[in-house]
Amino acid sequence: MTDAPPAVVDNPDASRFELHADGKVAVLEYELAPGRIRLVHTEVPPELRGRKYGDLLARAGLDHARANHLTVAPFCPFVRAFLARHRDWDDILDEHWKAQIRGAR
Repeated sequence: MTDAPPAVVDNPDASRFELHADGKVAVLEYELAPGRIRLVHTEVPPELRGRKYGDLLARAGLDHARANHLTVAPFCPFVRAFLARHRDWDDILDEHWKAQIRGAR
């Protein structure tokens, strides 16, 4: 039996999604604007790397955007790389960023 991954929680006072594990905190910082969320920066402490926690943070931010009918502007390079590998959130991706990630069509 494997342990479930830690939950990601939204900390709106700090404008970030957080994942707490082993006494450390991994975060995805964001900025809200009307109808939009800017995913700004992902930081995973070295001790937590290699566990896919960055992916969990990206998914949480994108799921939050979809649930709240927000368009996503992925300023964070990690989130852009994640989106390049996963098309599941293309419907909420800002058109400018979609062109950057998917290539102009």
